[in-house]
Amino acid sequence: MQSLARPILRVTSTPAVLRSFSVGSSIMGAGDTGAPKAHGFQSEKDQFRRREAAAEALYIKEQEMEKIKLLRQKLKEQRTHMDELDKHLEELANSQGGEQN
Repeated sequence: MQSLARPILRVTSTPAVLRSFSVGSSIMGAGDTGAPKAHGFQSEKDQFRRREAAAEALYIKEQEMEKIKLLRQKLKEQRTHMDELDKHLEELANSQGGEQN
């Protein structure tokens, strides 16, 4: 019941003259997004994100280079196999043809 007896709004003892409100808009330069610049922990966090993104990009690039290396190796093996097949076909064509007759 005591809560009902209390006034809903309390009037503070500070006069209205001392209360300050911001009514002006902030002035931004060209290219500003309006977000405050990171200070302290936030700037370190941003630096960590950049470092993490760079490490991730490097890892992906290394993985892609490894895949390219394996593909080149397979391509080289396929070329040697195709050369062997060409030689075999030439030998068959020479033995079947009229060159030896």
